[in-house]
Amino acid sequence: MMGVRQRSKLVGVLVQVAALGLGLVIIFPIVYGIFGAFKSAAEFSAFPPTFWPGSFAYTQNFRDALARVPFLRYGLNSLIVATLGTTVRLLFAVLAAFAFAFYNFRFKKALFLVILATMMLPGDTLLVTNYLTVSRLGLLDTYLGMAITSFVGATQMFMLRQSFLTFPRDLRDAGFIDGCGDLRFLATILLPITKPVLVTLFVQSFITMWNAYLWPLLVTNTNQMRTIQVGITMITSFEDTNYHLVLAGVTLSLLPSFLLFLILRHNLHRNMTAGALVG
Repeated sequence: MMGVRQRSKLVGVLVQVAALGLGLVIIFPIVYGIFGAFKSAAEFSAFPPTFWPGSFAYTQNFRDALARVPFLRYGLNSLIVATLGTTVRLLFAVLAAFAFAFYNFRFKKALFLVILATMMLPGDTLLVTNYLTVSRLGLLDTYLGMAITSFVGATQMFMLRQSFLTFPRDLRDAGFIDGCGDLRFLATILLPITKPVLVTLFVQSFITMWNAYLWPLLVTNTNQMRTIQVGITMITSFEDTNYHLVLAGVTLSLLPSFLLFLILRHNLHRNMTAGALVG
């Protein structure tokens, strides 16, 4: 019979194989899209279809995509909206999480449960009411109108509150006795400790807002205010699909996410390691 150690080793190998297979399934569309951005129109119509492009030096698709739509302008719009929305969202989340973690007030638990309940509410159910509100405020076709619906996020509040609760309250009380106020304690002690969590939430929020499509499409009327995800759909039409140009635009839109991950990967690794060492 198979020993306990051998059985445990076999289970570990099976889990790794399953995880590797799942990872390949998830990453395959991204890799195929990047490879497809270097294919010519003839390669897309070839049968049987090929996975590898004929040459990675073929960059005409990128030049044609940039010529069809103002990608740089759309990218700047997405960058402004994503940065504004993510910064304000994290600011509100930090303040709310600090209050729920260190303050005692009436209906604290009930209010926090209400905030958690909003996490189960699909965002599409609020499109009509949000659009009417933004329209009445005169924020259509503005950066603020595109970002304002993302200023508050229950997920960020929950994650930061859970992180703040791991900080010993005795240290906060000792600092308060020494004259360290709440804002100073938050800025100089608590936030540096939770920096990996903040970086992770920043990356997640930024990528989510960068990839937003439906809301920016609804609240923008002019081409100058379109975001990059909306701009990608403007490359093609019913008469001319141009899959190779669309994939070139998608590849260009992925660059900021990859760059952001490369710049902040050290803090992301620290966050995953810290989570693994808890307890």
